[in-house]
Amino acid sequence: MAMDNFRNIGLIGRLGSTKVIDTLKHLIRFLDEQGLTPILDEKIAGVMPGHSQQTSTQRLMGEICDLVIVVGGDGSLLGAARNLAQSNVPVLGVNRGNLGFLTDISPAEIEAKVGEVLKGQYTVDRRFLIDVVVKRNGEPIGESTGLNDCVLHPGKSARMIQFELYIEGQFVYTQRSDGLIVATPTGSTAYALSGGGPIMHPRLDALVLVPMFPHTLSSRPIVVDGNSELKLVISKGNETYPTISCDGQKHINCAPGDTITIHKKPHKLKLLHPLSHNFYQTCREKLGWATSLID
Repeated sequence: MAMDNFRNIGLIGRLGSTKVIDTLKHLIRFLDEQGLTPILDEKIAGVMPGHSQQTSTQRLMGEICDLVIVVGGDGSLLGAARNLAQSNVPVLGVNRGNLGFLTDISPAEIEAKVGEVLKGQYTVDRRFLIDVVVKRNGEPIGESTGLNDCVLHPGKSARMIQFELYIEGQFVYTQRSDGLIVATPTGSTAYALSGGGPIMHPRLDALVLVPMFPHTLSSRPIVVDGNSELKLVISKGNETYPTISCDGQKHINCAPGDTITIHKKPHKLKLLHPLSHNFYQTCREKLGWATSLID
């Protein structure tokens, strides 16, 4: 893909960070020099007085932009992914926190790496998301989407939850625990990892279910086909009202007797990386894996 294909470049930034604003200003100058049109997310534009750029909502960016660059951490990219996945617009992450699994360009190499991508030198990762629907007495009361994970947890209560799990309509178990993490390969290096789940390569078509502090020691993470439909039923005898959270950013309150269905979203996120990107190198840097002392 040549530069001509990337004309309108959407810019999304994490709010509340002066470093992010500095990087966005740098990107705007760089894109202007290339003769391209930057379009700012209206939320971040609100804290950049006198920016004189076109603005747009994140959802509309998917329709009008040829590429969207997210400046922030992985959390910023998760939010953008939920808004942009449906439109198939490619997304590129510039990191302003610690190196991220999703936002992998550092501020120091913006011009070099973004320049490479604009010239068509990049790899494409297609990451699937999961859709979550909560039903009460058969009627939907809430729905959400996650790129990383969907987590059933006690909410503000410290009590255990009892729930039944079904995979593809087959009963798996009744569990008493602090909850369950259902993670995509993208989310396997996030909350699911701290819960004892496996690291899954981003290209895998699978979901992992990680119990949180289960009552039985034999409860272990289960990896299932990515196209499986999962159903959780909150046991009627629960005294607490648990919560379902997607990517730790969207929350739906549940009640005893509610059913939660989780399945793959039909649209995927198109995530771009510079050619130098290496998943295992990111694991080494993020997770502190030992490196060989010999070159």
